Amino acid sequence: MTDAPASPPERRNFYGRIRGRTLRPSQKGYLAEDLGALCPKGLSVEDNPERRPVDPSAIFGDDREIWLEVGFGGGEHLVHMAARNPQVGIIGCEPFINGVAMLLGKIRGAGVTNVAVYPGDVRDLFDVFPDACIAKAFLNYPDPWPKARHHRRRFVTQDHLQPLARVLRPGAEFRVATDIPDYVRQTREEVPLAGFEPVSDTGTPWDDWLSTRYEQKALREGRVPHYLTWRRR
Repeated sequence: MTDAPASPPERRNFYGRIRGRTLRPSQKGYLAEDLGALCPKGLSVEDNPERRPVDPSAIFGDDREIWLEVGFGGGEHLVHMAARNPQVGIIGCEPFINGVAMLLGKIRGAGVTNVAVYPGDVRDLFDVFPDACIAKAFLNYPDPWPKARHHRRRFVTQDHLQPLARVLRPGAEFRVATDIPDYVRQTREEVPLAGFEPVSDTGTPWDDWLSTRYEQKALREGRVPHYLTWRRR
């Protein structure tokens, strides 16, 4: 295992939404009261401008497996997986503050204690995580960026997949769920180039899957979900 690069990253663009509708008072309370304790120190550029390496195992204080969910949306899947797997530590990364607030409410309701939350760009984590430190990763219903000129903004490009592959252990599982056929196409083309081999590619969800609000919206609108599983070579 080697350390992540210690030099500060070049300035980069972020194209997704940061804020949505006005937060409810309860959600503002979750952010004010809970986020600080659940957000690990040293992950953000502001908190760690030199980008010193951060060992994810230190976040939970033991040698448990660490999983990563990239863009957790409203947090349903993340909390579900945390409750099913209390022996695992799960880090959720989401820059959309409304989604972060929803997740914090769900964490309170479920009483799970094996979750850490980073309210920002997952590339910040890739900057500071050491090699081969993550045992499983999830990408559920990512922003589809449907216009062809925006496809380079999708997560399934080498700019994201290569750093993800670096932090995943050999043999680690990478799951992708999407309802966009062209996203499936790009996933099939790009993920193997980053050092992954296919495990399954199907319209049937995983046994431990929890259907999210984004999936339910897709089903209402007649789009067909697809589930892809990859393994880090």
